[in-house]
Formats: sequence, structure tokens, C-alpha cells
Amino acid sequence: MLVRHYEDIEAVELMEGVKKRVVIGENEGAPTFIMRIFDLDPGKSSPFHVHPWEHEIFVLKGSGSATNDEGEQVSLGEGDTIFVPADEKHCLTNTGGDIFRFMCLIPMGVEESKAKNVE
Repeated sequence: MLVRHYEDIEAVELMEGVKKRVVIGENEGAPTFIMRIFDLDPGKSSPFHVHPWEHEIFVLKGSGSATNDEGEQVSLGEGDTIFVPADEKHCLTNTGGDIFRFMCLIPMGVEESKAKNVE
């Protein structure tokens, strides 16, 4: 069993105001899933993107919104969960005044480089 605090993992800044930590993955011996923690600064968004795998999201802190491929926005807050099916365009945005933090699970073996940013 592996137990550690997520802040012990170095955050990687993907773009201004968007940080990612891979807290459980291949390096930890996980055979099936990758667990990532994202922090979005106020007013920042993940890119609007699409990829051929599903992912599951759990909001840990703050408030934000999720936007789908039809431009529909859903408000999000602590404790909310999101299921994003494969090939659905989406992005998450911090709509609050503090960090918007969420956990995102993806299948092991996906190539994140296959995610395509879309407008």
C-alpha cells in the first residue's frame, strides 16, 4: 500500500495558471488507472480539447464550470463529479476567486499527446 500527501508530488505547470500532479500512476505500480490532481488559478481554464478515452473528475476545492461540445456550461463546486465520455469535447474553468482543484482519473496507457485542442 502506498500512502502520501498529494502536495508531496511536484506540480507541473502545463500553461499559465494550470498545474498538474500525477499522484498515482505507472511509477507507483498502478496497472489500470492514472490519478491526477489539477489546480486552476482564478479565471483560468483547461484547453477546450477532445481525446479517445473517458475520464472521471471529482471536484475537491473551489468553484468552476465544465463546458461540453455544444457550448453548454454546468456550474461545479466541492463534491461534484463529472463523467466525460471518450471523444466528447470539454474544458473546465475556474469561475471563483480561489484555486479550483479537481481529481481526474484516466486509463493507464493512454497517450496524452493524442488529446487535441479544439476551438
